[in-house]
Amino acid sequence: MTRVLQAGNNALVRNASVAARELIRSAIVEGRLEPGQRLKEEELARELGISRTPIREALLMLQAEDLVVATPNRGAMVRAHRAEELEDLYDLRALLEGHAARRAATRISESDLAFLRASCDRFAAVGADDINGLIRENLLFHNAILEAAGSVRLASMVGKVIKLPLVYNAYRWYSPEQMQISVRYHRQIVDAFAARDADLAEQSMREHVLEARDVLVAQVRAEPYPAPGTAA
Repeated sequence: MTRVLQAGNNALVRNASVAARELIRSAIVEGRLEPGQRLKEEELARELGISRTPIREALLMLQAEDLVVATPNRGAMVRAHRAEELEDLYDLRALLEGHAARRAATRISESDLAFLRASCDRFAAVGADDINGLIRENLLFHNAILEAAGSVRLASMVGKVIKLPLVYNAYRWYSPEQMQISVRYHRQIVDAFAARDADLAEQSMREHVLEARDVLVAQVRAEPYPAPGTAA
C-alpha cells in the first residue's frame, strides 16, 4: 500500500482512532482504496506513524458504517458489493434524494440557487481524468440540495446510502456523452428549483440518480470486484 492516505497526522494528536477513521474513510470514498482491497493494520499504522491499536479501532468504526468488512483469516478489507446490492442502494437513494429535491424546490434561497449554478459550471469544467475533482464537486452539489431541503433526518438517511456507491467511483467509467448527461441533469435540477417546480425537481433528481445506477451496475456486472473472503 503506497501513500493512499493523505497527510494529516497532526490530527492524530487529537484522537488517533477517530482521525485514522477519517483518513481511511476518505481514501475509501475517493477510490484510493478500492472495493475488495485488504486493509493491513501494520501498513496503515506505518503510513500514519501510529500504533496498530487506533488503526484497529478505526477499522471497527468503519465496519459499523458498512465501508469495511472483516472475514476470518483475511482480516479487514474495503466492502465490495454485488451488482444487485448496488442497484438496491441506488433505488433507495433515488427515492430519498428525489424527496429532498422536492422539499428543496419550495425552500431554496436565491443564494443557494447561485451556489448551485456555480457548482454546475465547475462540474462541467472538471476534466474527465480528475475523478476526485468530479466526486468533490458532485458531493458539494448534492449536499447543498440536502441542506436546502431542511431535514436533518433526511440528510442522515441519504448519507447512509450515498457513501457506498461513491466507493465505486462510477465516474471513472463515464463516457464523454454520459458526463454531459450528468451535467445536463444538474442544470435541469437547478432550473426546476428556480421555477419552484417541485414535481420536475423530484423527477429530474430521480432520473439523474438512476442514470448513474445503470452505468455503475452494468460495469460491476461486467467486471465484479472481489467478494469478501476471496483473493484480491
